[in-house]
Order: sequence, then C-alpha cells, then structure tokens
Amino acid sequence: MINEWGRAAISRSLEPAGKWLVARGIHPDAMTVFGTAGATGFAIWLIPTGHLFAASMIVWGFAMLDVLDGAMARARGVSSPFGGVLDSLCDRIVDGTVFAGIAWWAAANDRWTVVALALICLVSGQLISYIKARAEAAGLRGDGGIVERAERLILGLAGIGLTGLGLWWAVDVTLWLLTVGSLVTVAQRIATVWVSAREQYGAATGVTGGPHPPADTTEEPSSPAGSSAPRDAER
Repeated sequence: MINEWGRAAISRSLEPAGKWLVARGIHPDAMTVFGTAGATGFAIWLIPTGHLFAASMIVWGFAMLDVLDGAMARARGVSSPFGGVLDSLCDRIVDGTVFAGIAWWAAANDRWTVVALALICLVSGQLISYIKARAEAAGLRGDGGIVERAERLILGLAGIGLTGLGLWWAVDVTLWLLTVGSLVTVAQRIATVWVSAREQYGAATGVTGGPHPPADTTEEPSSPAGSSAPRDAER
C-alpha cells in the first residue's frame, strides 16, 4: 500500500545521493549488502537483548539503504538481473531477522502471545513476497494487498520502539494489526492470481469462466535466460 506512493517519493528525494555515491565508484549491490548486514546484525544483537528503541531506530536506518540502492542503480542507468535478485533476497533476510528477533525477545520475557504473532508475521511476510514472485514467473499478476514490505517494517519496528519507551502493550497491538493485515494480504494476492489465471485462460481460448489452466508442477519459478529482475520487485 505504502509502496505505491511512499517509495516513489522517497526514491526521488534520494536521487542526488544515489548519483553522488555512484560517482565515487560505489556499486548498488555493495550498498544492498551493507544495508542488509547492518540491519540483520543490529536486529540480532539489540532486539533479543531488550534494547528495543535503539533497535527500531538503527534497523530502520539500515533498512532505508534498500531505497538508496535503487536510486544508485537508476543513476548508473544499467538494469542488473543479479542486482534485482540480490535485493529481493536481502529484503527477505531483513524481514525474517526482525521478526525472529522479536519472537526471541518475547520468549525470553514469557510473552508467548507475542511469540506466536511474530512467527505468524514472519511466515506470512515471506509468503506474501513468494506469491508475487511465483505468479509473475508464470506470467500472472500477484501483487497488491493492504500489507507489503513497508507496512511490515513500519509496524514491526514501531511496535518494539514504543515498547522500548515504556508502552509495554504497543508491540502486542502492532503485531495483532500486522498479523491480521498479513493474512488478509495473502488471501488478496491468491485471489489476484486466480483472477489473472482466469483472464489469461479466457484470452487464450476465447472462453470466459472456463476451467482453470493446467497447474504448473515445478517447485520454483524459472526465468528465461537473459531476463531482467528489477530491484524491489518482490514486496
């Protein structure tokens, strides 16, 4: 949801910084790896040890480098298939680490409801991104939904940040919201894929409302040789 307008506005504001970094020989992939290493390292260190407010600020700062690497890629004027895959992989690592860290902290403090919610958010977040990637590999639409990556990070980090400031209930509220929103988003994306598959079948056969096309039994999406995967494609 936020991705549709917020990321575009932030990206435009970071264009000068992206050009400046590229002019000094810094590669977008290096920025991706640096941001991921910082976000995951501090999430693993600070969240389980109870430094929640510091974790929310520092992890968010490193996560913002995910937007900067896109600005750098545009400044270079070169679309890198590897860069797109690397960016999506690193996004999944950061997402998983943040919610794993929250679950770890909650378990150490006997807050088992928070543990369960954090794990649901972790799994559903990975699933939301996979649905889109798998659908697009099959030539279908699988995007949209009320909770994408920006919402996951904002709610997750806001919850622990406010809890670190003394609002002990904040992480419960934000994770409940995120859990419900994530499960709704999974359903929304599955519905989008279903509609897209019916439209594709109808366009190919001239029949509307016909049977589903044969299921693809492959385990993982595959792309034609030389295809390009843009950065931030999986959200």
